[in-house]
Parts: sequence; C-alpha cells; structure tokens
Amino acid sequence: MTRPSEHGRIVFLNGTSSSGKSSIAAELLRILDGAWFHMPVDAFHAMRSRRELSADAVPDVLHRTWRGYHRAVAGMAAAGNNVIVDHVLSEPWRLVDCLDLFPAPNVTLVGVRCSAPEVERRERARGDRPAGLAARQLPLVHAHGLYDIECDTTTASPLACATRIKEFLARRPAPTAFEQLAAKRP
Repeated sequence: MTRPSEHGRIVFLNGTSSSGKSSIAAELLRILDGAWFHMPVDAFHAMRSRRELSADAVPDVLHRTWRGYHRAVAGMAAAGNNVIVDHVLSEPWRLVDCLDLFPAPNVTLVGVRCSAPEVERRERARGDRPAGLAARQLPLVHAHGLYDIECDTTTASPLACATRIKEFLARRPAPTAFEQLAAKRP
C-alpha cells in the first residue's frame, strides 16, 4: 500500500489538439505496469453544463476549468496515484501553474509532436474541434522548449510512442525537464 506521503508519478503528454495524446495515453494504460489513471483535460471540459455562455464569460470559465484540472491531477498524484496527463500548454500560465503544483521529480514531460498537415487532416476527420485549432496552437504548445522525451505521431503509431515512453521511464535521468523548468523560474 502506498503511504500518503509518497507522490505518484505523472506522465505529462503535451501537444496540440489532434496530435495523438489520447491515443498514446490509451496505449500507456495498456502497457504500463501497475495502476495508472488517464486524466485528459477534455474530460473536465465535458463535465461542464452545456448552457450557452456569453463571450465575456468564456475566458474566465475556461481559466477556472484548467486551474481545477491541474489541482485534480495534483491531488491524484499527492494521494499516491500514477497519472497520465493529456494537456495543451498553449498558454504560458498553464505551465507555471503545473510547475507550482506537481512534484517536479515525479513528472516525465513528453512532447507529442505532429506535422501541421497531419493535425489539420485529423482535425477535419474528427469533426469535433474548431477548424484551425491545432494550427493556432502549434507555435505556442512547445514554446517552453524542454522535454524529457519527444514523440512524433506523424509517422510513429500510438503504441510505438507509448513503448518508447515506457522504456524511457525505466531509465529516466535526473534532473527531469520539470525540475529544470522550475529552476529557471524567477
């Protein structure tokens, strides 16, 4: 049994919408040893009521949703659970908030990349995302520039990416990308 003081591990998948994060997470759940929880931010957005919001209210609601999501992930890890985070670091404050909340030595930051034409194709095929969302996110999502490991889903399958991540977890060096990013903060 995990003692409450032992934090769980966090595999933090960061990439644009439609880059393949959820597909990689599904494979990680299948191949990683022990109990893991996939906590996609989309699940938190799906919990929200479907009432029409004014354009002025949307930014605040989204900001509070993301902040709540970060705290839910931190809470699961603090309780000793291993968590796979499916995230989009398209605004700098999101990374800062996560750096404040997550135990940096326990986080493996994974860059999930995909070519612009491929994410646009996937976006159209899904039909549940605003057109051009991924293209708008591309220059922002990886702006912090540092990862423990990166995957490119343009050519690699979700299983191939998950397998690389699993192999990396077994020999993960220190300091982690999260530790290095936290150390750079003013």
